Amino acid sequence: MSYVDEVIAKVKAKNAAEPEFIQAVEEVLETIRVVIEADEDNYRKQAFLERITEPERIIQFRVPWVDDNGQVQVNRGYRVQFNSAIGPYKGGLRLHPSVYLGIIKFLGFEQIFKNSLTGLPIGGGKGGSDFDPKGKSDNEVMRFCQSFMTELYKYIGKDEDVPAGDIGVGAREIGYLYGQYKRITGLYEGVLTGKGLSYGGSLARTQATGYGLLYLTEELLKINGKDIAGKTVVVSGAGNVATYAIEKAWQLGAKPVTCSDSTGWIYDPDGIDVATLQDVKEVRRARLTEYAKARPNSVYHEGKGVFTTKCDIALPCATQNELQLEDAKALVANGCFAVCEGANMPTTLEATKYLQDNGVIFAPGKAANAGGVATSALEMSQNSERLSWTFEEVDAKLKQIMVNITHNIDDAAKRYGMEGNYVAGANIAGFEKVANAMKAQGIV
Repeated sequence: MSYVDEVIAKVKAKNAAEPEFIQAVEEVLETIRVVIEADEDNYRKQAFLERITEPERIIQFRVPWVDDNGQVQVNRGYRVQFNSAIGPYKGGLRLHPSVYLGIIKFLGFEQIFKNSLTGLPIGGGKGGSDFDPKGKSDNEVMRFCQSFMTELYKYIGKDEDVPAGDIGVGAREIGYLYGQYKRITGLYEGVLTGKGLSYGGSLARTQATGYGLLYLTEELLKINGKDIAGKTVVVSGAGNVATYAIEKAWQLGAKPVTCSDSTGWIYDPDGIDVATLQDVKEVRRARLTEYAKARPNSVYHEGKGVFTTKCDIALPCATQNELQLEDAKALVANGCFAVCEGANMPTTLEATKYLQDNGVIFAPGKAANAGGVATSALEMSQNSERLSWTFEEVDAKLKQIMVNITHNIDDAAKRYGMEGNYVAGANIAGFEKVANAMKAQGIV
């Protein structure tokens, strides 16, 4: 049995109840197989793949808090510090009922390679809780965040581990978390990113993941002799990533026609109106049925269906494994020629293979949505320098990072005889930098 197959079997045996983590490991290890097999004996002797698939540290803790009725509630909190070979742990905090250890491990493992691709000195980590901020008052969210940080603060720091936001963690939650960290430690430092502009946040951070997704998509299409201008785009999700992907798609001359939330989706033949979407989701925190009321030409559909819409480009920006095999078949049948992931692992392995086998340009999330963490690292730099860069400065740096990622994953795929396979290119390019750092630092 090959070394890669041995490690995949070990990971499956040790983490049998964590399918998302197993999926992430399989996807990475299968695509770097060509790198490992070129020096298999040495990688096996150093137990290299066992070390890179085992987190350096897992922290799990209870989070007690009091709701508005005076009832004590208890949630479970996590921080997985996966790999610090190239820098302090960096990765978001997710607040969602679906959160459990397997989700956090999958996200943290993906973060290693995503962060490596940015070219910036940040390692991989992730955290969160099964707390659901939806339907909670500001005071309830504040009490939860304060309790969560009362335990988490022991394990993070500006040069150790720098969390950020993710699903369920926006400006409100980051503010409460940062306030509690400062209250406990007495330190005013860049320990969290995604902060408000009045206390150390970076301009363009809010837009970064969505904008970065479009910068990479545009460059990848150029490499393949195509132009994004004039193309029809379907987007899933209605959160931060989706909203600003839609905004940047318009700016680049494309026409985004869909968005979705957990209950349904919108098709707008005139193109999604960003101002209306922001009013519904960010101001009123309402369902997309309200978008349909405000835009009479648009149509609201219950359940899933974004990827059945005829399009040139698909941008899944909602959550993991949302784009399944049947969706991939529908996209191909409708003439879609590019799928670029705005969310973390939103496409199943079967769907990814089908898209690739049918000639669809496919960019994995660890490359395509790296703009968010890249700009978080730029926020860390500004905090360290006690400076604030302009929106234009940050946006220009973001675009250059995404263009560099595009060419790095293209070059890596070509070097190993897999031209056009950007999943392999992203994993190889991300892996090589981390591997070199781990080798240099010895068996730690």
